[in-house]
Amino acid sequence: MPLTTLLRHVMLPWCLLWNITLHADSDYTLGEGIQVGDLPVYIGGYFSVDYRNRDDEQRYRVDDVAFLSYGGNDTLSYMLELEYKELYVHTQDSGNRTIERDTHLYVERVHLNYNIDDHYTLRVGKYNSPIGFWNLMHINVLRETTSNPVSSYILYPMFTTGANLTYSTFHQAAWSIDLIAQRGKAIDNGYNNYAIDRHFGIGISYEYNNFTCKLSGGYFRNIPRRYEQNAYYALVAAQYESDRYQIQGELGSQRSSHAFTTTYAGYLQGTYYMTERHIGIVRLESYQNNLLDRRDSFALLGYTYRPLYPIALKTEYQWHTRNSDNQLLFSFSVLF
Repeated sequence: MPLTTLLRHVMLPWCLLWNITLHADSDYTLGEGIQVGDLPVYIGGYFSVDYRNRDDEQRYRVDDVAFLSYGGNDTLSYMLELEYKELYVHTQDSGNRTIERDTHLYVERVHLNYNIDDHYTLRVGKYNSPIGFWNLMHINVLRETTSNPVSSYILYPMFTTGANLTYSTFHQAAWSIDLIAQRGKAIDNGYNNYAIDRHFGIGISYEYNNFTCKLSGGYFRNIPRRYEQNAYYALVAAQYESDRYQIQGELGSQRSSHAFTTTYAGYLQGTYYMTERHIGIVRLESYQNNLLDRRDSFALLGYTYRPLYPIALKTEYQWHTRNSDNQLLFSFSVLF
């Protein structure tokens, strides 16, 4: 299926909804959702389609079609996110064509937040594990590249079902401590990068002016018995941001009770804001995964165009140490 046809089929229902919404409520702002009456409740969503080109493969994909609901007041708030993941995947390689469809509606996030006081916040439900920077911006349109760093999905569980207690203090510098706890069955484990029934972790964050540093560590139990069941991870992340550029990096490792399962995995990314609409990205990545006996280092050069912030057209090219892994990626994503 040509990419233009794919875009047309996915965009049409959303464009109709957007058009109806704009006529119904002139105060609607793209990316912020539709307010339900006068209630502090909003309904929105997002979608993304992408294209990948390798030497021996071409892939067209409807990657995300998601529905969001969020809202609350100063004390209580909530987030609900339901998503079709890889709803349609068309792959062409060496003369063979395959089409895959996943019509299961996943529960990506569902959590309730309670602001206990000015320093303590409690989150209960399924949420993004507060580890590093990248894991908190998993939605395609919110990040500046189509791809995610390898370290963001091989070191730790991306989602946790349980409780997250955060303590924050603000003086000349800002400090925060996150405690992560899951004991028991997860909500929609099939969506997570690891199927887990245990996760305990701690994160410490320090922020001063334009600089932020994070340290994270923890333990989780992986349900499948193909690999070591218990895993431990550690990650250090740092970021410096100004009006024109951002430098961000993360480096971590994972081990079982006996040996390192991932000796190291990390990235260093530089983002330059040429204008509000035109953004250039360079990223260097490297990792060594002992379970898969795979080691790779590669460079990424990307460009993002945002006619409006909730709309992103992205392209990137990756140069790998294994030439067969070199690839061109393109994506189009919108947040409603």
